[in-house]
Amino acid sequence: MATAKIAITIEEETLFRLDLLVKSRIFPNRSKAIQDAVKEKLSKIEKNRLEAECAKLDPKFEQALADEGLFSEIKEWPEY
Repeated sequence: MATAKIAITIEEETLFRLDLLVKSRIFPNRSKAIQDAVKEKLSKIEKNRLEAECAKLDPKFEQALADEGLFSEIKEWPEY
């Protein structure tokens, strides 16, 4: 995957903690640590957005829709 070089501003305390993780070999370097953190945060945001959208659904209405589709298809299914 292609990468891009960027410059960021980060609080000194956060950078200190990040450097401890790099020194402890939890991450190979700052870039990898920050890249992993951003990916994880983006995944959480996307998951939360999906959960929020799903929470808007009315379970009874969705079940009725599924049943309606199922009943119309049952007539076309072969008998065993």
